[in-house]
Amino acid sequence: MRSRTLLILLLAVCLIAPVIANPNGPPWENSQGDLTVEGGCTCHGVGGPVNGQPSTEVVVSISGIPRSYDVGASYDFVINLQHASYDNGGFMLWSYGVGTLTSGEGSQQTGPDNSAVSHSEVGNGWTVSWTAPAEDVGEVSFSLVGNAVDGQNEANEGDKWNILSFFISAPDSTTNDDEEGLAVRTISVGDFESLFVADIDPAVVEAERQKGIADDFFSNGNIFYWSTLAIILVGAVVQGEFYERKFGGGPKYLDMRLAVPQGIRRGILGLGLLLAFGWAVDDSQPWGYSFLLGICALWAMFGVYRTIVQARAEPNHEDLV
Repeated sequence: MRSRTLLILLLAVCLIAPVIANPNGPPWENSQGDLTVEGGCTCHGVGGPVNGQPSTEVVVSISGIPRSYDVGASYDFVINLQHASYDNGGFMLWSYGVGTLTSGEGSQQTGPDNSAVSHSEVGNGWTVSWTAPAEDVGEVSFSLVGNAVDGQNEANEGDKWNILSFFISAPDSTTNDDEEGLAVRTISVGDFESLFVADIDPAVVEAERQKGIADDFFSNGNIFYWSTLAIILVGAVVQGEFYERKFGGGPKYLDMRLAVPQGIRRGILGLGLLLAFGWAVDDSQPWGYSFLLGICALWAMFGVYRTIVQARAEPNHEDLV
């Protein structure tokens, strides 16, 4: 009974194995029973937004592809995967048995008669070679599937994949201009704009916002303080002027011998501050600096006004003693 149970478990593991993501290379058939190189890595992304379907978020590209092949010639292909969040993944490339595909570093032979190549370990930027057939067999079709993974060492809804089909034309059917670098080309599939739109954690966004507020406070704290103080002083001056005129009998008398030098000093100070305010506005200085200089210029001009008003006030008996 125990041996029968073990046999059943062993068979179940063998049946499940093809649908489990393998970091040492994908299975030849996917979880749907189709060829992985044609039907894609359907065990990846299941349960996620794409639910096992190809995703344009993964840009699969292959470079070094000739427009047409030369009989018996060898070509080096470079396979790359791009994704906004993931840097590594896997691939499988097949030429449908036409010509010879040869694996390179990080890749291995797979498929019927080892006619295809796939990754041998999770990575990116694989170089494989293809040797064209020894005679003209017409155009040669290729299929390339690549997936970008989240590094969880198993297929899950976070993984994304895409598939690319292309062909190389028969010998002498196209013009390759080596001088302009057009003999080989790069072919890709996917949405390049998606590479710049990664999922952002709301907590990270909030942390950045709070950091910006803190930086702004520490950078402009002095400006906010002095600007607020200036507003309070202006309000106090206006209030004092009102109560002085209404309840205090008006401004105090100031003798002309004191008023003239005081008016000159305050006038020079006011003119200097007014010029500084104009420079700050013209030079596009931070608004806090311009505001503070403007308030100080108004304060100095108010001082000139007070000097003139006090010089014109009628003296009382205490002022004449």
